[in-house]
Amino acid sequence: MNDCHSYAAPEPVFAEPWHAQVFAVAVALNEAGRFDWPDWATRFSQTLKRHGLERDLDGGDDYFNAWLETLEGFLAESGDALPADLETTRDAWEAAYLTTPHGRPVRLPK
Repeated sequence: MNDCHSYAAPEPVFAEPWHAQVFAVAVALNEAGRFDWPDWATRFSQTLKRHGLERDLDGGDDYFNAWLETLEGFLAESGDALPADLETTRDAWEAAYLTTPHGRPVRLPK
């Protein structure tokens, strides 16, 4: 009997938009050949272990902060982003987030 239904893999569910964005950036860089996924998985696992020893990760911000940390490490090592540039950008996003009224999109000043 032929089953006419096709089943797709479930889409990841993200608690926050930035979780989805940092995930998408890592996937896009992998698909562009910037790093191999097995290497990513090993390094991400190391980051999770390093953070997990201090406290339990909750699968939300803690998990995706570890994801971001791993991604920043790859970008710094490849020379695509200098650590100082990453810090400046991170600080700018934090300032924008903290000064944006609730419910409004967070944007960096031009």
